[in-house]
Amino acid sequence: MLTAGSSQVAFVDALLVNSGAKMRVWTVSEAKAGTLTQCLGVARLIDPEPYQVVVKRELPAWRRGIFSPYRRLKVPEPQLVVSCGGVANSHVEAIVAACKVKPFTVHLATPQPEYTGVFDMAFISRHDWSDEKARHTNWHEMVGVPHQIDHQIVDRLREQARKRWASKGDKVVTVLAGGANRAYLYDDATIDRLIETVKQLAANGWTVLASTSRRSRADLLDRLLSLRSDRIVVWDRQGANPFRDFLAAADAFLVTKDSITMTCEALATGQPTYVFDLAKNPGARLDKFEWFHRDMSETLKLTRPFNGTLEGYDYEPPHESRRIASLIESEVARRRPDLAEHATRRENARKNAAK
Repeated sequence: MLTAGSSQVAFVDALLVNSGAKMRVWTVSEAKAGTLTQCLGVARLIDPEPYQVVVKRELPAWRRGIFSPYRRLKVPEPQLVVSCGGVANSHVEAIVAACKVKPFTVHLATPQPEYTGVFDMAFISRHDWSDEKARHTNWHEMVGVPHQIDHQIVDRLREQARKRWASKGDKVVTVLAGGANRAYLYDDATIDRLIETVKQLAANGWTVLASTSRRSRADLLDRLLSLRSDRIVVWDRQGANPFRDFLAAADAFLVTKDSITMTCEALATGQPTYVFDLAKNPGARLDKFEWFHRDMSETLKLTRPFNGTLEGYDYEPPHESRRIASLIESEVARRRPDLAEHATRRENARKNAAK
């Protein structure tokens, strides 16, 4: 993993479907799980091991020229850069400036106004979409956010996960809890309500698999751990993360409203996904989150608000990571055949050297 200023870089080539060649992919994002998984969810469908550039803050103006941390990287250049998050914009610009051959650049959010010319494509969630953004011909609307969960992964894990937590055919609900952000609060009353909900679900015959995030209040995890029983399983955040197994075992989900990413990951399984309401922090950020949840529930009919019961319903799971990766590949093949040709020559040279 590269952080700005590091001099050690490793690359793994991967197949670009449309050209039959191999491309080098970099991801550029903060270390936040939500932004990082968006980049990796798309990038790994093009390069199974993309090189990760993790940034902490916007690149200062004085580090964008001869003092750029990317200027003297004596390594093969990326051919595709997939980025996410506001602080990534300036880093992508600096990386592009350092490349002899301009890489194809994709941002998984609205680019900051001063960086719109840096990106070849942008994918913007419906809750951030507008008519003004639609005027950018290479900006595209997306449902929620991309991520690394795919129904094929879940299907592969489901049998073993069910054997572990539902060997008697029990119905399983996976509870995914996050933490406070600029839109929602985890006050004491909200935590009390969530704890009581978990207890009630278990009393109603559900096996509950509960997982918290790095943003979760420590006392929320402590209170969940105190509920552990034959019917309530809680990850204590020690050892391997059972997140994917929790997803695979579920017959339904209860996801707290603060996480768009966890909502989208749950939806990838095709299982009923209910959203748990939280105390609200009024402001523009709350308005966007609430719009997202209304859109997912009322317009797209993907999620449902939790009102005390979990019932089955059908929907077509969105697969945004695959759709976005396919659009990127198509655009690279159409607009940047030079990248594919270069990759082909490099791959042929590698094969000849191996003979």
